[in-house]
Amino acid sequence: MHLGVIGCGVVGLTTALELQETFPNAKITILADRFNEGTTSYVAAGIFRPGTSFMGPSQEITKQWIADAFHYWDDIRRSKEAALAGVCQLSGYIFSSTSPTIVRNHFIEHLLPVYRRATEDELKLCQGDWKYGSFFTTCVTESRLFLPYAAKKFTNAGGIITYHHLDALTQLSDSYDVVVNCSGFGAKELCIDHHLVPIRGQVIKVRAPWIKMAFYGDYDTYIIPGFEAVTLGGCRQFDSFNTEICPYDSKAIKKRCYDMLPSLKKAEVIREMVGLRPHRAVVRVEAEFLTKENGKKLRIVHNYGHGGYGVTTAPGTAKYAVKLVRDLFTCNSKL
Repeated sequence: MHLGVIGCGVVGLTTALELQETFPNAKITILADRFNEGTTSYVAAGIFRPGTSFMGPSQEITKQWIADAFHYWDDIRRSKEAALAGVCQLSGYIFSSTSPTIVRNHFIEHLLPVYRRATEDELKLCQGDWKYGSFFTTCVTESRLFLPYAAKKFTNAGGIITYHHLDALTQLSDSYDVVVNCSGFGAKELCIDHHLVPIRGQVIKVRAPWIKMAFYGDYDTYIIPGFEAVTLGGCRQFDSFNTEICPYDSKAIKKRCYDMLPSLKKAEVIREMVGLRPHRAVVRVEAEFLTKENGKKLRIVHNYGHGGYGVTTAPGTAKYAVKLVRDLFTCNSKL
């Protein structure tokens, strides 16, 4: 059995590892033309906090994806490989001066170990006229560490990672029994998917070791500590293809974050980064049968369109995608 995975970001790697666990005797190959810092995953702060608008094919399936993903990250966090994998526990606050619904999250309020209303004293922790707030404890995954960790785990178990650029899925070799498409924003051209839209994000990584908690404010403001640096953000620019650093966004991010935590003004800027989040109103995790020019059938399972929640939900959609792969083989054996 030969299985392929397109893409080597967090979605591709978690899918490849799930395939190895489910099909231990299969030959599994990851095909990608971007790795590590070339992926959108690398830009992400990696905090487990799915947006309330995140959506799969149904509410039930979406909740299952999120629950499976959290338990995956939390299991790594509890393991002896946590530091190597770049996964740790993190607590934080979400503040808003405009609406109580902003600080609520129906997906994780009963999933995380702690998710509660902030006290009046806690609302004064950050500068600003905060009227509503929540405190929560979650996981954070640093892709700078997780991507090479997952790639090494995959290759040590016999997996193959190879550079390969595709312009169309029909260019895939006939040797694959099933291919899982985890190409992220690349799926826009690879699948000619007009429902896939970039949501541009820009972040600033600073050295601020005194910041031990995450803070969210209004207008997509966030301060999220990681293993090496603290991520300051952000912006969500719908249908923007700009991958260059915008000085105006940099100034706006700094102002909003400095206003919340003035001590960040003395933090050293390590780097600034831009990523195009692959947003789809409904994340695409489904099977498709394609016919190549030579008449041969190609079995594809798509797994893309996670928007800004790829790191958060990747293990959950990976598990679901691999179930679809298994279903394809079951269906084939019955036929």
